[in-house]
Amino acid sequence: MQSRDLILTAIAPIVWGSSYIVTTTFLPEHSPLTVALLRALPAGLLLLVLVRQLPPLAWVPRLLVLGALNFSIFWVLLFTTAYRLPGGVGATLGAVQPLVVVFLSALVLKTPVRGVQVMAAALSVAGVALLVLTPAAKLDTLGVVAGLTGAVTMAGGVVLSRKWQPPVSLLTYTAWQLTAGGLLLLPVTIWALPEMPQFSGQNILGLAYMSLIGGALTYVLWFRGIARLEPASVSLLGVLSPLAAVILGWAFMGEVLSAKQALGAGLALFSLWLGQVSWRWRPRKLASA
Repeated sequence: MQSRDLILTAIAPIVWGSSYIVTTTFLPEHSPLTVALLRALPAGLLLLVLVRQLPPLAWVPRLLVLGALNFSIFWVLLFTTAYRLPGGVGATLGAVQPLVVVFLSALVLKTPVRGVQVMAAALSVAGVALLVLTPAAKLDTLGVVAGLTGAVTMAGGVVLSRKWQPPVSLLTYTAWQLTAGGLLLLPVTIWALPEMPQFSGQNILGLAYMSLIGGALTYVLWFRGIARLEPASVSLLGVLSPLAAVILGWAFMGEVLSAKQALGAGLALFSLWLGQVSWRWRPRKLASA
C-alpha cells in the first residue's frame, strides 16, 4: 500500500515538471496573476460542479488559508519565477521546500526532526542544482525572492493540508481549495491588469492543460498522498519535477544531458529513496525495544 501511495503521489510532480516548458512555450508574456487565476478557478469550479458540495462555514477560513498557500500565492510566485529566471535556477530554489517541510512539520505537527530527513532534503537541493543549474544562469533579484518565497509557501500548504483534514472526499477537498485559491486571485487580477488579456488558440490549449491536468487531476493525487504519507516524504517527491523537466527538454527540445546532470539525477533519486525509507527506521527501533 505504501508503494502504491508513493507511485500515485509521484505522478503529480512528474506532470508539474512540464510546467516550465508549457509556460514559456504556450503562455509567453502573460501576467503571472492571469495564468495563476486561469489555472485555479476553472479547475476548482469544474470539480465543484462534479462534487456538488459546498464547504461548511466553519471550514471557510481554513480553506482560504490553504487556497492561498497551495494555489493563489504559490502559483503567482511560481509563474513569476518561471518568467524571470532560467528554469534551472527556479527548480533549484524550489528544491529547498523539503527542508522547510521538515522543520514546519516539527513546529505544527509535532513530528520529530530526524537527521536522515534533513540529510535527504539537503541532498535533494544538491542533486537538483547539479541536474539543472548551469554556470551561465543569470540571477534576477525579484525572481530569486519569488522562488524562495514560493518554496516556503508550498511547504506551509503541505503541512497545513495534512493538519486540516475535513471529513469529505479528496475530490471535494481539492475542489474547495482550488476554488478558494481562484476566488482570492480574481479581485487582485482584475485590479492589477490594465486591460483584458487576449488569448490565442495556443494560449487556451496551454491553460487547459495547466488547469485540468496540471491542476485538478494532479492535486487530487497530491492531497491524497499528503493525507496518507508523512509530509516530509511527500515533499521530497518534488525532486521528480526538475528531473521530468530535464527529460522533456532532452526528448522534445534536443537538449544534451551531461555527466554532471546524470550525477545530479542520481543524487536527487538517492535523496528521494533516503527520505522514503527514513520514516521506517524509527518505528522499527521502537518495535524492537
